[in-house]
Amino acid sequence: MNGRAGGGPPGGRDRRARAVPVRPGTDRVRDDPPVTAVIGGGIAGLAAATVLAERGVRVVLYERDPRLGGRVAGWPVTLPDGTRATMSRGFHAFFRQYYNLRALLRRVDPALGMLTGLPDYPLRHSSGLRDSFRRVPRTPPWNALGFAALSPTFRLRDLLSMRPGAALPLLDVRTSRVHEDLDQVSADAFLDAVGFPRAARHLAFEVFSRSFFADPRHLSAAEMALMFHIYFLGSNEGLLFDVPREPFPVALWEPLAGHLARHGTELRTATPVEAVHPGPDGGHLVADATGTRHFDAVVLAMDAGGLRAVVSRSPRLGDTAWRARVARLRTAAPFLVSRLWLQSPVDPTRPGFLGTSGFGALDNVSVLSRWEGEAGRWAARTGGSVVELHAYAVPPAADRHSTERHLVEQLHRVYPETRGAHVVAARHEWRADCPLFPVGGYTHRPTVRTPDPAVVVAGDLVRTGLPVALMERAATSGFLAANTLLERWGVRGEPVWTVPDGGRSVLLRALAARGRPGGRRFGGGAGREYAGPG
Repeated sequence: MNGRAGGGPPGGRDRRARAVPVRPGTDRVRDDPPVTAVIGGGIAGLAAATVLAERGVRVVLYERDPRLGGRVAGWPVTLPDGTRATMSRGFHAFFRQYYNLRALLRRVDPALGMLTGLPDYPLRHSSGLRDSFRRVPRTPPWNALGFAALSPTFRLRDLLSMRPGAALPLLDVRTSRVHEDLDQVSADAFLDAVGFPRAARHLAFEVFSRSFFADPRHLSAAEMALMFHIYFLGSNEGLLFDVPREPFPVALWEPLAGHLARHGTELRTATPVEAVHPGPDGGHLVADATGTRHFDAVVLAMDAGGLRAVVSRSPRLGDTAWRARVARLRTAAPFLVSRLWLQSPVDPTRPGFLGTSGFGALDNVSVLSRWEGEAGRWAARTGGSVVELHAYAVPPAADRHSTERHLVEQLHRVYPETRGAHVVAARHEWRADCPLFPVGGYTHRPTVRTPDPAVVVAGDLVRTGLPVALMERAATSGFLAANTLLERWGVRGEPVWTVPDGGRSVLLRALAARGRPGGRRFGGGAGREYAGPG
């Protein structure tokens, strides 16, 4: 089913966006509404809880942390000057093709006034090469051609040395087969096979692949290809994005918590779930430190580590094969977010966000005071600036203090005016809880449905069969989890939208199809080289 009467998803510009069919049913649950536990208060859990509560289901949402938002949460800190500020796990880009995440946020802000657009997505390499997406056309395939034409990283000799036949899988990515074709090889090996120009590869592909918190040598090429489709060749929403105008709690999660409360949801933050057991007379028992409660259905919306832990303590949940699948989930490498409150301003010509490559562990720099109200007010009052640094996929054995110093040193290389700036305050946030999508791991990832029809899974670790990733995969899986339960109760679910599932260009699709039947594909392990039809 493609499109809608209005021509695409609400708020989107892509008329070819895909609507996933929803089973017909009543608008709300009728008499004696079922009671559902949603375990996890990140994007996936909030999406599932919102849809269920709006349709009359009684929802109890458990979150182990004192706050909602999961990996997009924020919490208060006090700076040395006494200022109360908000710390978080770092910058997040709200891309325009995040249809389902945006639909969730529209519950509390229909016009999405809590978001503001950044004017560019600039990339900079330590060699001096720079790329930008501001002038690149949005519509495929002109965006790819425009990027190659405008980018200084694509030289004629580089283009002539590429093996276009090896790149054919990127021209017609379909979620029904991309993992079959490419999951057995790493993103790094795939780019080697294509002969992608080294400089462009660093700026275009590695910046994206590291947003999965994974070294390209360990990331499945299928995930990279899917990502390339979602953000580039499969969508005409473009690569520009929005960011919240205020810290995550104020802009996003406190309003949504109020929306859930108005729909009768019981929010139990700072309440980790210990186990989930089938009830003796049907339903399930959810156990936490305060006791056990009975529920008609359960949504498991935790990160990989949390899901593994709860399932390991719940020996009668699911079946042996499903439990083994959950046990095989892996967590990506640690990452670091360093936020600096500087006494001096950053050069006003600097972009609000900059992706970096070749600067050691530094992956991007955000001048937070350019768009976030709280940081901007502090900067205006003090004459300083608030800067955030990210290091994705840090080697687990790396010394943390050395890495923190290294990021600040690299900031001085990227923005030399910060070298003499006094650091009023610094916060270094280390985490290691993002899902890893390793080579050959796709078939082992859980789906929304489980062997128990009253238990569903949501989160960015879930295999949805749809072209979605990162925050949008979390929101989409939350909607799908809620819809799966609502089907059992005869209630119509939430509309779900995605970018088109397949190449947009008839010519490019024909080229990709021509290369598939006789061409050799990736096979074997991550070290196997690709020999394409070209």
